[in-house]
Amino acid sequence: MFENLTEKLEGIFKKLKGRGRLDEENIQNALREIRMALLEADVNFRVVKDFVEEIRVRAVGQEVMDSLTPGQQVVKIVHDRLVELMGGESAQLRFGSRIPAPIMLVGLQGCGKTTTAVKLARFLIRQGKRVSLVSADVYRPAAMEQLEVLGSGIGAGVIKAAPGTDPVTICLQAVEEARSRGYEVLIMDTAGRLHIDEAMMEELRRIKEKVRPAEILFVADAMTGQEAVNVAVRFNEVLGIDGVIMTKMDGDARGGAALSLKAVMGKPIKFVGVGEKVDALEVFHPERMASRILGMGDILSLVEKAQAAVDEKAARDLERKIRKNEFTLEDFRDQLMQIRKMGSLQDILSMIPGLGKMRGLKDMMPDEGELIKVKAIIDSMTKQERRDYLIIDGERRKRIARGSGTTVQDVNRLLKSYGEMRKLMKKMTTKEGIKALKRGHIRF
Repeated sequence: MFENLTEKLEGIFKKLKGRGRLDEENIQNALREIRMALLEADVNFRVVKDFVEEIRVRAVGQEVMDSLTPGQQVVKIVHDRLVELMGGESAQLRFGSRIPAPIMLVGLQGCGKTTTAVKLARFLIRQGKRVSLVSADVYRPAAMEQLEVLGSGIGAGVIKAAPGTDPVTICLQAVEEARSRGYEVLIMDTAGRLHIDEAMMEELRRIKEKVRPAEILFVADAMTGQEAVNVAVRFNEVLGIDGVIMTKMDGDARGGAALSLKAVMGKPIKFVGVGEKVDALEVFHPERMASRILGMGDILSLVEKAQAAVDEKAARDLERKIRKNEFTLEDFRDQLMQIRKMGSLQDILSMIPGLGKMRGLKDMMPDEGELIKVKAIIDSMTKQERRDYLIIDGERRKRIARGSGTTVQDVNRLLKSYGEMRKLMKKMTTKEGIKALKRGHIRF
């Protein structure tokens, strides 16, 4: 997300930082480029106008002009203003005192409401809550069946409605059933349309009136850009929504809707969908997102992903194996699978300060297909081969390639990479290696 905007802003700030001092002309030129970058990222033009003007007022102040690092001061101003633009701080779900707490998801057809309902349920279940789902979409074929299959797969309760029941009654009955079955949260997946129409809005109004949900969340498709903002405004006028879940953020390199929503509508983005998997839903943190937009990384989110994906005991065992030079191909495979749980490698790299700016690094990283291939190769080895790679001769390599559906060259590349990794790990565990690592002198 925001890939194009990040590249443009990095170029603008690089020129600013290269100047010893800044004058108003330098800043005006930079602001002109920032304005164009934001407009190309599909940010609302009124939001861009106000954003740039506020930066101009702050950037030409005495504090910046007399600073020893004026370029960095301007970057800080842009960062702080981006954080404000996106809401300042992350907005939490409000459950209220009722049990179950009804959460109502609304939005147009195709925005991803059903999969988002399941992702949100998965998120809340991991927080220790008992969650149930219900589909009030009586119009889309197999909508209820889809929710049932996906919901049961994550351990959520799924409340079924009798055929012919109207959506308002479905939601009312679901609240009572969820209460009787001891669920703390009920997520209601409502029907959508290709476009806003009065019949749909009236149905949603009646559900809100009768059920009185703790939260009404608008599900917005980031791929539709400013149209998502316009639709959100209309839903807010009719229903008074409490927040937004922005879906398909991993597929939108511009991200203008995410930067415009809070300023245009006054409602916060609470979550973002960043992939197709059921755990690909993240809390929206304005400060972290601003840092990522400016290429500064997002270490806190990376740590949270790692904590969720990595087993603490397994991590201690791995540390011991590395120290004793016992890191096997089985361990290598397991670590790759842990990385896959954390998301795409490109997304992980973008969270590490500095790495996102290294040109060509993306091309060096294996894609999802390569990781699957590596796993297939290691799985085709015998237990003895996985634990002692030095016994894998030419004949064994041919057998492994046939068994994994790959080539001998693929097997050779994997064994070479693994051998080099072992050497690096051994080097890093010595006193000299630790000192060199601190100085940044470790050679790959």
